[in-house]
Amino acid sequence: MKSEKPKDQIDYSKPVAYDIEGRPLYYHPPIETTEKESPKQQHNQMIHSKPAGYEGQNFDPKIRTQYANEPELTHATRAYEPEVPIVSERLQKKHEESVQLYPFLNLSAGEFVMLRIRRHPIGLLIPVFITVLTVTILSVIMFLVPDFYASSQSQSSISLPAPEIAVGVLLLLILLSVIVGGVAVWIYIKNQFFLTNESVIQEIQHSLFSHHEQTVSLGSIEDASYKQQGILQYIFNYGTMRLSTEGEETTYRFAFVENPKEQIAIVTDAVESFKNGRPVGTEFLDS
Repeated sequence: MKSEKPKDQIDYSKPVAYDIEGRPLYYHPPIETTEKESPKQQHNQMIHSKPAGYEGQNFDPKIRTQYANEPELTHATRAYEPEVPIVSERLQKKHEESVQLYPFLNLSAGEFVMLRIRRHPIGLLIPVFITVLTVTILSVIMFLVPDFYASSQSQSSISLPAPEIAVGVLLLLILLSVIVGGVAVWIYIKNQFFLTNESVIQEIQHSLFSHHEQTVSLGSIEDASYKQQGILQYIFNYGTMRLSTEGEETTYRFAFVENPKEQIAIVTDAVESFKNGRPVGTEFLDS
């Protein structure tokens, strides 16, 4: 009868048998348990922690399956009751101020608004100009209605509606023009961009009853840039901000940004600090 070799003389790198498909099988060295860790804890550690080396193929079948399906993924255990992070008094005060100023934003604990970017006023020129022009034309027509009726009655036998009706219709058109112009200005102003110490939030108002909010973590931003094109943008110092994210390569744009070079520099510094593990927004805590 063949005697077994001592455990210290077993070569675990050589196969001891083969399965029905011809794959080699290896001995697995016993795991020595300690007083602090039970065999179950060591087994969970093997499953959830990526080993430093790959000596032979003596892995547990569960580990084999894990790394065959997810070769680049490292699993980590999480506590059932994670510790609540400690927030300083200055940070908590800044967070409460941001919540009061911007109640429509979903800010996490310790998150505060560092930068609020609004659109440049130059974008209001077109809707304001059209509204003023329309109201002016309708007002002039309304004041000319009495003279028009006086001349038309003397030269024509066709009966026209009372001048009060025409004036009332013109007043309704003037009121409608003011409302439409006011809605256009409100939609333009409601488009805003917020930078916090954790993410960027873009509030997009498409129409009176169409609203869209985009929130991107600072760690997901891959590129931040701006663009100025045309003589008007250089004269009045406004442009378009552009943020691209990792993974799906989603691009976010915010037009009519005032002083885009300075704004994008603040965003870039915040992204770099967040990714490098440095505190974000410490210069805004005392402001």
